[in-house]
Amino acid sequence: MPDVIGWKQAAVLTLAVLAAGCSSNSKKELPPAELAKFTEEVVLQKKWSRTIGDGQGDTYNMLVPAIENDRIYASDVNGVVMALDRGTGDVVWKEDLELPVSGAVGVGYGLVMLGTLKGEVIALDASTGEERWRSRVTSEVLAPPATNGDVVVVQTQDDRVIGLDAATGDRRWIYESTPAVLTLRGTGAPILTNRLAIAGLSTGKVIALDTQNGVPVWESRVAIPQGRSELERVVDIDGGLLLSNNVIYVSTYQGRTAGLDLESGRVLWQRDASSYVGVAHGFGNVYVSEASGTVESIDERSSSALWSNDSMARRQLSAPEVFSSYVAVGDFEGYLHLLSQVDGRFVGRERIDSDGLRARPLVVDDTIYVFGNSGKLEALTLR
Repeated sequence: MPDVIGWKQAAVLTLAVLAAGCSSNSKKELPPAELAKFTEEVVLQKKWSRTIGDGQGDTYNMLVPAIENDRIYASDVNGVVMALDRGTGDVVWKEDLELPVSGAVGVGYGLVMLGTLKGEVIALDASTGEERWRSRVTSEVLAPPATNGDVVVVQTQDDRVIGLDAATGDRRWIYESTPAVLTLRGTGAPILTNRLAIAGLSTGKVIALDTQNGVPVWESRVAIPQGRSELERVVDIDGGLLLSNNVIYVSTYQGRTAGLDLESGRVLWQRDASSYVGVAHGFGNVYVSEASGTVESIDERSSSALWSNDSMARRQLSAPEVFSSYVAVGDFEGYLHLLSQVDGRFVGRERIDSDGLRARPLVVDDTIYVFGNSGKLEALTLR
């Protein structure tokens, strides 16, 4: 196992090249595209702003906040965890765990859950921030744990999926798979229903497990590794899964974007794509931030592209999110871009954090929440 982990850590060094979408035989890496000028049609207005510790840190963490009811929960890389009033930004509670957090934040059923580089899963009381339990797993946790109230499920960097008792943190089961030889640094967060725990693996497969015992219910291959080198054969599912109306939406690096049936894992549709940050869904369309910097809209009924915006090439885009009639996406310079869902044209832009935006934006009702790399958390509305 140490050799496998070593390969995974070495992959961090290649991430910038991979993210830029450069081919393996490029002689010179092209610079990020300059921002295109456009006539602004909508304006973002700041409701409130707070600083969450030191933010994402320097090791390409993807610490996405979580929202439940009237609160938003966020953590920084050093274990500062905060609960804020979603409407005002007022601090409800703050805890300093003094731990290297790398998987944050999961929330549900009264728990706020985090994973660490030391292979720990920590559950806090969502009302008070008091620690409920902590449990050690097999390796570092790079994505938020998830819960259905009975079990907490976490995916580790070594492609294990582990079920913990939601009340005590005791291990109930573990699913083991053989990870790819070379992967990007990261995993997606599992999705839980009452019966199924669904996770995307570094081999380009999606697995559904029984939440009671971890036994596989179905397995579906989304991407097939291709190419002569291990770098060309990377097909990670790192951007997480999206569940909507009993369809699981997934995108792999150097593979495909697809829709899977929740109950059977059957592929409903698929399209060639390469993404390490994930997808968004709205109005019957799927939106993908590709590794090249292109944002594409896919009609899930025909799997054809409705539009494609390639004006942000090599700008290391965040996962997209649907916001009102627009698609929101962040970039490495900290700009939040709004694209029309109709044709993908730019309609608005706001710079949030000069250190960049890696984390997926979150949307509830008429507000979008954006967590910058430096730790700035902002709530914005359309003006």
